Amino acid sequence: MTGLIAFREIVLKVHSRCDLACDHCYVYEHADQSWRARPKVISSEVISQTASRLAEHARDHALPSVTVILHGGEPLLAGTARLRLVCEEFTRALAGTAALDLRIHTNGLQLSRRYLDLFAEFGVRVGISLDGDRAANDRHRRFADGRTSHPLVLAAVALLRSEPYRRLYQGLLCTVDVANDPVAVLDALVELEPPRVDFLLPHATWENPPVRPDGAPDAYARWLLRVFDHWERLGRPVSVRLFESLLSTLRGGPSLTESLGLAPTDLVVVETDGTLEQVDSLKSAYEGAAATGFDVFGHSFDEVAAHPGVRARQLGLAGVSATCRRCPVVRSCGGGLYTHRYRADPDGGGGFDHPSVYCTDLRELIDGVEGRTASRQTAPELTDPAELARSQERLTRVLLARLNADRTGDPDWARSWELLARVERSGEPGANALGAVLDHPFTRTWVLEALDAGRDGRPDGDGAARRLAALAAAAVLRGGLDLPAEVPYRDGEVYLPTLGLLRLGEPGTRGRAAVRATGTGYAVRDGRAEHRFGPAAGDARWLPVRSWSPPGPDAAPVALEDLDSYRNCFARPPRLRLGAGEAEEWRGRLDAAWALLHTAVPEFARAAAAGLTTLTPLAGGPRAPGWGEAGRHGPGALGVPYGAGVRETALALLTGRRRARLRALAEVADLYALDGQWQHPSPWRERPVPVSRLLADVHERVAVAAYRRATAAPEPGASDRIQRALDRLAGAAELTSTGKRLVAELRWESKAVDA
Repeated sequence: MTGLIAFREIVLKVHSRCDLACDHCYVYEHADQSWRARPKVISSEVISQTASRLAEHARDHALPSVTVILHGGEPLLAGTARLRLVCEEFTRALAGTAALDLRIHTNGLQLSRRYLDLFAEFGVRVGISLDGDRAANDRHRRFADGRTSHPLVLAAVALLRSEPYRRLYQGLLCTVDVANDPVAVLDALVELEPPRVDFLLPHATWENPPVRPDGAPDAYARWLLRVFDHWERLGRPVSVRLFESLLSTLRGGPSLTESLGLAPTDLVVVETDGTLEQVDSLKSAYEGAAATGFDVFGHSFDEVAAHPGVRARQLGLAGVSATCRRCPVVRSCGGGLYTHRYRADPDGGGGFDHPSVYCTDLRELIDGVEGRTASRQTAPELTDPAELARSQERLTRVLLARLNADRTGDPDWARSWELLARVERSGEPGANALGAVLDHPFTRTWVLEALDAGRDGRPDGDGAARRLAALAAAAVLRGGLDLPAEVPYRDGEVYLPTLGLLRLGEPGTRGRAAVRATGTGYAVRDGRAEHRFGPAAGDARWLPVRSWSPPGPDAAPVALEDLDSYRNCFARPPRLRLGAGEAEEWRGRLDAAWALLHTAVPEFARAAAAGLTTLTPLAGGPRAPGWGEAGRHGPGALGVPYGAGVRETALALLTGRRRARLRALAEVADLYALDGQWQHPSPWRERPVPVSRLLADVHERVAVAAYRRATAAPEPGASDRIQRALDRLAGAAELTSTGKRLVAELRWESKAVDA
């Protein structure tokens, strides 16, 4: 069947009774009492058939691994012989098809060495339910006669923590009760050194709401935030899945738990009689809420996956209520656990198209965690241009290393790669020189094009090896290093990134030339002849990369790049090499444009200067609206129409740098998540757009509006459109903490438009 989401996890009920009488148990104490009619122990036939069904499902969907969780009731009541049969049958059925992850969730009362020896044999990891210290645990987890279970659970955990069983210790599950002391609960759990702690909200619905001793709608949020604060004070000594899931989604990452987030469910439950059901917590809603009408003897897992109830929990954003879809924290919350959304409809049916009964708690919890961690969650690249530059250099190095891995077996590439390594090992001059050539924007453009060619199976001849040799040679020359550097050339020319282009022969000629640094410049030996070239040589065959120094005491020189073949990465073609007069004329326009920016919008001008390393003249004059172009993949590069006047050049510098900065940020920092189908109305476009497009539009237009207002050419309605867009972004659930901080900065910048 198409569109199905495969089950990667099954909960196997091996025993349907329990040796405790927990008063908050959804199996025995809530609406669905179907356990009464089911066998106490799973049969060998159900075990074998379930294992076969799972293996079939794994093969059909090419699943690399599957998880089987042994559950109950209390699964240890099934006994070691029955549990061994489960382990053997599933191991046999999945062998050669998918990796098997076996787990068991228990209250721990029956746990002993005979069970743990069995679990060690099959790698079964053990999770134990424990609600905290004795006072907290005794509030609900007691025997039917009222006796405490706490000492027995502690003894079980102590045995599990001991060798050789420690590796089986999966973690502790704690059901929240706001009557307990949150600090004491966490301390008691941390003392047991669990690999992970799961905090679960007690199962409740709108028909049977959670207990709230003080009547406050955020009582559970306040309790969990006290746990979070203590967890932070302790230095996060154990993994807490609830908190780590929130921190992950706030950074733009995935949810880590079924109870939060928009990830589709991939879990199915097999009861002791082989009945196939939806997630077990639905038993809290009403009798039969988890039922599918299927069983392992007559139905495949694919049939269950197609069940409307299962599909409803696989729809992501479309599967939550309209109220939730409008909420800015829906990506972290996900509407809450599906069960907790239940409210009986007036006609007597069951409905889940509602916010969670814990809605206020979840909103307060997510906002509280974000508020406490926003400064640490915000990527430093947003506020520190130097950190952004360092991250971009690291990214280029990672990509170059990946390209190197793809070039195994190329001797020319290997020689140049070794030379680059020697340059880096040579000390500060070499490291600085290597950094300069790797920071060159079109190095990134080249690397990505070479990687794309390799993925697509397109041959590049010796193109990649020649470019790497040129990079290595440029680093040697820039560092003044006494290292052998040889550059292959064709068509009589060799381009040395960041330095210039050397003409060694007539068009069509090719060969290899050795280059070295001299006291006054560079030397090249081609065959028997050696030629001097470089800044002081005056050799007509040498075309250096020109530079431009923007006016201002803190402005760094910018390369005027009209030589590099990889500068052809803009929407319009680059100009050919400018003549000397053309270059001077362009510098003059750039000076005037830069002065205009600093007069009209000084704050924006200073921000535009940060990170700008390379300007490329583009063919033709300004296009409407005459904005600059950020090069594809080239951080720090900007294309500006050569034929533009001063005002148009100023606007091109401003908008191009805004585009380049946002692109560079998005490459190294998560500004928004890309796993949803969110679309937002745009004040500038006819159709709704993704958050990336809306953010890019606002990021540019805030600066444009401020510039036009300052130059007495304001755009009517610009301020209103910007504010509407910012308001929409403020409610965008897919923005990360860094993205929200960027929107806040844009709102502050927009005040310049209204000033």
